[in-house]
Amino acid sequence: MMEQNKTSFELLNDPFLNKGTAFTLDERERYGLVGLLPPYVQTLEEQVKQAYLNYQGQHDDVARRHYLMNLFSRNRTLFYALFADHVAEFMPVVYDPVIAQDIKRYSEFYIEPQNAVFLDATRPQDIESALKLGADGRDIDIIVVTDAEGILGIGDWGTNGVEISVGKLMVYTAAAGIDPARVLPVVIDAGTNRQSLLDDPMYLGTRHTRIDDDTYYSFLDKFVQEAERQFPNLYLHFEDFGRSHAAVLLDKYADTYPVFNDDIEGTGIITLAGILGALNITGGKLLDQRYLCFGAGTAGCGIAERVYQEMVDNGLSEEEARSHFYLIDKQGLLFDDMSDLTEKQRPFARKRSEFANADKLTTLQAVVDEIHPTIMVGTSTMSGAFTEDVVRSMAAHCERPMIFPLSNPTELAEAKAKDLIEWTDGKALVATGIPSEPIEYKGVSYEIGQANNALIYPGLGLGVIAAHSRLLTDTMISQAAHSLGGIVDASKPGAAVLPPVSKLTEFSHTVAMAVAKQAIKEGLNRVDIPDVEEAVRSHTWTPRYDD
Repeated sequence: MMEQNKTSFELLNDPFLNKGTAFTLDERERYGLVGLLPPYVQTLEEQVKQAYLNYQGQHDDVARRHYLMNLFSRNRTLFYALFADHVAEFMPVVYDPVIAQDIKRYSEFYIEPQNAVFLDATRPQDIESALKLGADGRDIDIIVVTDAEGILGIGDWGTNGVEISVGKLMVYTAAAGIDPARVLPVVIDAGTNRQSLLDDPMYLGTRHTRIDDDTYYSFLDKFVQEAERQFPNLYLHFEDFGRSHAAVLLDKYADTYPVFNDDIEGTGIITLAGILGALNITGGKLLDQRYLCFGAGTAGCGIAERVYQEMVDNGLSEEEARSHFYLIDKQGLLFDDMSDLTEKQRPFARKRSEFANADKLTTLQAVVDEIHPTIMVGTSTMSGAFTEDVVRSMAAHCERPMIFPLSNPTELAEAKAKDLIEWTDGKALVATGIPSEPIEYKGVSYEIGQANNALIYPGLGLGVIAAHSRLLTDTMISQAAHSLGGIVDASKPGAAVLPPVSKLTEFSHTVAMAVAKQAIKEGLNRVDIPDVEEAVRSHTWTPRYDD
């Protein structure tokens, strides 16, 4: 039932309760809205149709995103009903890549906080009250928190990065039906090292460089503990933290709370799902693959770690599994005698004694020529790095090469899907980080899977919440990847290695079921769950107006 202790204007300005022109005549009289709305009462379906026409009338994607954000700020139900009808079309507008432009100009265009919580990392005394005010009496199931130090493709944007938390939660609701009244976006302002922001008189964040690690980790610890205390069933999602902090935070809390880092784990899950989908097509085995990562940052190492764990789970020893991996970063192929390796790079570094020409393995071309990879994943943000010579060299030693240029937006992608299909004469199994139209080549239509984390993380979160799971484990993550990788229609010529984003809601339910079942199998559920299907269904919100 709708709250009746709000004034008429408070009701119209509450995005969780506002129905706009869909308030019935009875409701208008009951809540003091007579005369405050046009007289015609619209249905939700009529509102959606009208809103979509307005959306189409915007002149470009940035303007379309601004229109949707304005609608989101006024009426959550209408926004998500519209989103549900146009998931594939809206995804790149609501989130990546269009969101990058809004992040860069967030302070300039700021109008309202969109129910987000802003935390100053130099003021830990504010955490408790800020979270309470942000929740405003609501039970919170998911917090997406960012410090915006490592936003994929654009880097450090300080407080402007709050848009990442807001946008990520939009996808949770649109894809998996997470109740928008039970989510909370949070940005931690730890400063910024982007001088243009520090010099910008319109910037709304704190005006100092990023704080020292002792202060930083102390604040994060207080935040995590307070969030988990206030919201005991919380699923905590870390997003776009910097390379030096992301893995440390995930490792610190992964055995205590149900926490998730999409940059480390989400990209790894969706890439593993793509590899499993490709193997369904070829009939090959994971344990026979040679894996090359180009761009060994947070995402690149996270993907390698996930595929490595899958190999261990399939029977290889840790040493045997690591022998399948080759990581390239700015230094070239990573070797264990390098002094600047990160904690996540070090386990995959090779020994120079393995190669007769180790000192020459400083380029992607040289490494591909040397090791003959069967899987090549790009997370480098180096446009065009997968050149024709590199790709042809790979294809010369592999019947069905798996090539995944995952960097985005478009201008940062390592290769175009069309080129990869043509350079390998249709043999490449391709997944990209950006949407790609089917490629017509020699009479076959090649569907290109998008390695979009949204295919995984909404269902993963829903599964954890539905199971009331105490933790998110590696085996739960593995089940998520297998549930998605198994959907591929391997019999179709030109089949994609991943399912299409257009069926996002359907696949999110599949992932949630697999994750929830595994959580229960491991005894992680905090309450008795006799019917997993019902548990997932009961935690799935549908955009409709309540009486």
